[in-house]
Amino acid sequence: MIHAPGVEGVGSSSIMRLYEPRKAEEIAKHCGVSKGMVHQVISTYHRFGVEAIETPGKGGRRHQYLTFSEEKEFLAPFFTQAESGQIATVSQIQRAYEATVGHEVDESTIYRLLNRHGWRKLMPRPRHPQADLQEQEQFKKTLKPRLGRSSQPGQSKMNVLS
Repeated sequence: MIHAPGVEGVGSSSIMRLYEPRKAEEIAKHCGVSKGMVHQVISTYHRFGVEAIETPGKGGRRHQYLTFSEEKEFLAPFFTQAESGQIATVSQIQRAYEATVGHEVDESTIYRLLNRHGWRKLMPRPRHPQADLQEQEQFKKTLKPRLGRSSQPGQSKMNVLS
């Protein structure tokens, strides 16, 4: 598909329409762009040909240190480490990544890398794995008498107006 830089919807059929004897205002209205953009596309096409206005379009990863498959290969040892129950930290992965690409990278690069490959940040456990639930319940039951609080909410031990 042929795209003019910054123009959505300009395809090869639109470029052929540029040669039809019409005013730039009509072409711009038809393509949904400005009149100046039409003149710019025509000028670029005349000077450099179709290759000059063929662009990959918006989006995508154009600036990458490793391809997706290379990233997957890079993360494989960390996956096996995580599967065996060991913790893989971002700083550890970042140091290994920097050694692979040969220069420093920002921490956000590593977080985006992990996100691309389905990793997520784990939250801490809601309770300790060696916690004794019965002991915790007993503590909750004996806490109120130790603090001298009443057992029912809204009930006070001191009755000032009695």
